[in-house]
Amino acid sequence: MKVKAGFNKGLTLLLILTAVVNISYGQNTVMRSGEIVYERRTNLEKRYEGMEQNRWMRGDLKKPMIEEFKLYFTDSTALFKPILPEVPDEREWATMKNTSYQNLNSGVLEQEFSFWGTKVYMKDSVKDREWIITGNSREIAGYKCRQAMWEANDSTRIYAWYADELISSVGPETFNGLPGVMLGLAIEDGGVVYFAKEVKPLETNIEKEVPKGKKKEYYSEDELREIIKERFSDWGLVDRIMFDMFVW
Repeated sequence: MKVKAGFNKGLTLLLILTAVVNISYGQNTVMRSGEIVYERRTNLEKRYEGMEQNRWMRGDLKKPMIEEFKLYFTDSTALFKPILPEVPDEREWATMKNTSYQNLNSGVLEQEFSFWGTKVYMKDSVKDREWIITGNSREIAGYKCRQAMWEANDSTRIYAWYADELISSVGPETFNGLPGVMLGLAIEDGGVVYFAKEVKPLETNIEKEVPKGKKKEYYSEDELREIIKERFSDWGLVDRIMFDMFVW
């Protein structure tokens, strides 16, 4: 079979352009769905500063708490959930391991919280955050990521690093709103830091993995805030729990 000369030239040009794109992106390709493993590092000294003498605290607070999570994403949905260790850390009380499902098309956010073994469910609207692109960048898990910043409140800034090649506006926990999946997320003081370790194609049906409670077990965010104030005010943990549940 003969191939026209014009076709040969066009094919050669296409191969050259493909090679250039591959060089630009390294070994990474554009992905509209995938699975990402994150490591979360928590500085417990910063987290519980001034509360070290509370009798219910156990374990070494000077040693960082290191945990793993997995994010499943498509171009419009995301499920973020903890990877539970085979042997629990004696300090597992010190951090929350929330599971969060976001549907950007419907605008629905569903979460499962664990309060010392008790499951609590929330259903509300996807969170809306105003990001500022800083112009800085860094490499995470083999991807060149751009940096953005969000002011959570007057004293807390959270930085995110997102990858353009991962086509979804999602990230760890309930985060979204940037033109690419967030592979890094950190409080400005370094107290809590998430960084991706591995990115691979999606092999899971996200909808089947979303935790489900009974209809009567779901609360709105406003309802949960009131419950936390009532149940945890005597513990001195209301602000800490509120931050962990609703800022992230």
